[in-house]
Amino acid sequence: MERAVLASVRRLRRVPTVLAVALACACAGSAWAVDDGSAVHPDTWPRATWPLPKDAALEQRVATLMAKMTLEEKVGQLIQADILSVTPEEVRTYHLGAILAGGNSKPRHTVTATADEWKAASETFYRAAMAPNDKHEPIPLLFGIDAVHGHNNVVGATLFPQNSALGNAHDPELIRQIGEATAAEVRATGINWTFAPTLAVPQDERWGRAYEGYSQDPKLVAQYATAMVEGLQGKVGTPQFLDGSHVLASAKHFLADGGTKNGKDQGDAQISEATLRDIHAAGYPPAIDAGVQVIMASFSSWNGRKMSADKALITDVLKQHMDFQGLVVGDWNAHGQVPGCTNDDCPASYNAGLDMLMAPDSWRGLYEHTLAEVKAGTIPMARLDDAVARILRVKFRAGLFEQGAPSTQPIVQKADEVVGSAAHRAVARRAVRESIVLLKNNGGLLPLDPRKHILIAGESADNIPRQNGGWTLNWQGTGLKNENFPGAQSIGAGIAEQVKAAGGSAQIDVDGHFTSKPDVAVVVFGEDPYAEFQGDLPNLMFKPGDDHDLELLRQLRGQGIPVVAVFLSGRPLWVNREINAADAFVAGWLPGSEGGGLADVLLRKRDGSIAHDFHGKLAYSWPATAVVGQGKPQFALGYGLTYADHSTLPRLPEVSGITGEQIPVGNYLDRGKGVHGYTFTLMDAKGASVTGDVAPTSTPDGSLHMSALDYKAQEDARRFSWQSDSGELSIRARAPLDLDRETNGDVLLVTTLRVDALPSQNVWIGMGCGKGCQGRVQLGKTLSKLPVGQWTRVGVPLKCLRAAGADMHHIDQPFAWGAGKGTEIAISRVSLGTDIDQVAECVK
Repeated sequence: MERAVLASVRRLRRVPTVLAVALACACAGSAWAVDDGSAVHPDTWPRATWPLPKDAALEQRVATLMAKMTLEEKVGQLIQADILSVTPEEVRTYHLGAILAGGNSKPRHTVTATADEWKAASETFYRAAMAPNDKHEPIPLLFGIDAVHGHNNVVGATLFPQNSALGNAHDPELIRQIGEATAAEVRATGINWTFAPTLAVPQDERWGRAYEGYSQDPKLVAQYATAMVEGLQGKVGTPQFLDGSHVLASAKHFLADGGTKNGKDQGDAQISEATLRDIHAAGYPPAIDAGVQVIMASFSSWNGRKMSADKALITDVLKQHMDFQGLVVGDWNAHGQVPGCTNDDCPASYNAGLDMLMAPDSWRGLYEHTLAEVKAGTIPMARLDDAVARILRVKFRAGLFEQGAPSTQPIVQKADEVVGSAAHRAVARRAVRESIVLLKNNGGLLPLDPRKHILIAGESADNIPRQNGGWTLNWQGTGLKNENFPGAQSIGAGIAEQVKAAGGSAQIDVDGHFTSKPDVAVVVFGEDPYAEFQGDLPNLMFKPGDDHDLELLRQLRGQGIPVVAVFLSGRPLWVNREINAADAFVAGWLPGSEGGGLADVLLRKRDGSIAHDFHGKLAYSWPATAVVGQGKPQFALGYGLTYADHSTLPRLPEVSGITGEQIPVGNYLDRGKGVHGYTFTLMDAKGASVTGDVAPTSTPDGSLHMSALDYKAQEDARRFSWQSDSGELSIRARAPLDLDRETNGDVLLVTTLRVDALPSQNVWIGMGCGKGCQGRVQLGKTLSKLPVGQWTRVGVPLKCLRAAGADMHHIDQPFAWGAGKGTEIAISRVSLGTDIDQVAECVK
């Protein structure tokens, strides 16, 4: 796939001109060797033109302010802290330059934070930063948030289709309007900066962030880069540029996060400089041409070199060759992954050209170390001043010194009219209509007659969280209900509304049950929500081992009911069986809050005419097998039927290319989350339970509390606190597991954990095998020997669990854990294995 796209880019290098690369180059520029011997040759890269003219008045303001700043104040400007880890008073004391609200960081510590609560939070932090002080000049804060498909952290906001859906629209003007609407809703809550747009060019859909990329086609990404930046910030040279209704945009993630080996998030892009340049950098020159004020460096690496410390790419290519004059910010503690660095100490990132480091929970240590390193000369004073000047220029350009407190800004005062407005929802609904793609329409089943009796079935039929995906009210988009989305409409509700208005009848039933036989069934199904590395896949199988959706399609069609399948996903997946089981198949992607947009296209008007035709054309090719890069795609880039097409799709091959059982039998909890095919819950003494999908949470009786924490990556572990002697962790399998073969060897149940408090030794681990069948092993003695606060892998031999009473032929609960009051344990992973630090004694 990568070679084909690269060849396309070479043919299109002069369309648009921002992608042009000189055919012959004089490589007299700087070249810097990376770990594998590759070199960066800046002169071969496309150039950009910073669109803002030299501004002597601006430079004078920056110089005057910097002359008054102490060293401590300058260092503070270089650091961004998360609102859950910093107080307004600390922002003022440390003179921090920026704050952010991470995916799970909300006012009132709740996922259901309202616009009013966000307004209050932004007001409080603003006033703290700007409080009068005789000792220093107050400098307004940058407040960043991940508004990536609308203002997706705010209850009641307009939620647009995710980027992988928007790519299918091939409509830059639509993207511009989405940017404008998003900017207005963000500013209405007092926030002035969004971490968008993502300009990745994903080449492997196994990547958990593939849906954040508009397309695998760099040409389309380049077009959208201009449109979204101008939508968010306003167009340079107009009165709207960075006015009170627009926000600072962030082009991310520089560079090649969509090109990592095996699609691994935060992984290594093992590619040539030509591929890096021509495919993955395609969106950055047009973003710079549009005046983007911020570029975010990536977690990932290029040929072994972390982007967050790559001076050749950050300074030589981006800042010098591409003439980027805004600020470069790091990602969430990404600097801590640089060799020789930690989360709270990384001069290498600053010296490579990053101007601000995102240190959500490590900001205090980073401040102290950075201050000491500037004093020692490890970070040169010139580099410090350059970074501070870039940050201040952005703040001045954004008008932060003049706009005053959020509460005084007109758009904030009318937030109720802006957030989730009818006009914004109309844009989002149009985006849904333009982005869905028709892959199959045998017999011309679509569009449907709304005067008929229609059954709407499937797990996603009436489920607004599933049609939004990740980055929705919380980081992963999980643990939510329809009532958390006031003003939104599910796909099923949208269809039912139009059917009723036309005189027909509709029944919504997730399991496909009906009271009277329908004329047609619409089955809506798809991926569970995820974000970042939580969504990484080993292959392109859709829900391996779980045929529930396929069986529903076959069941309905077997009853003589014509079936329309609507598949919701962040990326193309291998679904040949599901396509075969339906008469019509629609790639619905992740459409956002306006589910009625699908009804607009799927249904005819009452008079029988077509209301809206299909518009979407694939921005990602659709796989013919579940093996990445195997053979020709099933549906090529640009494919998409309309109602004028009358072709019949023949039966597709149902050989995935993947062999073996696809529900993992040896991995149960990964990165703090239950693995697909397993349910993770917390239970109290009475058996009442709560899902472990979202943190923080507690059992109904409060006996057990769970919160999120960082281990190796953002929120990839969970911390459990027992408030009483009851409370149990439980992971259950959808179908019983036969682990007898594993038990006959030296396989262990391995828990990656950290002991924070162990007041007693009343701790056990177990496996369940049905009602009245459980094997438990005491862990207290083993855990009491571990260093407090240190991560380790503790293994319990499966033989011990079998000896304790577990029937290893029939394990439906592969992991259970209980402890006594006051116990505090952090867990990141639970799996079968042999690689451990400590083996537990077999004590029943």
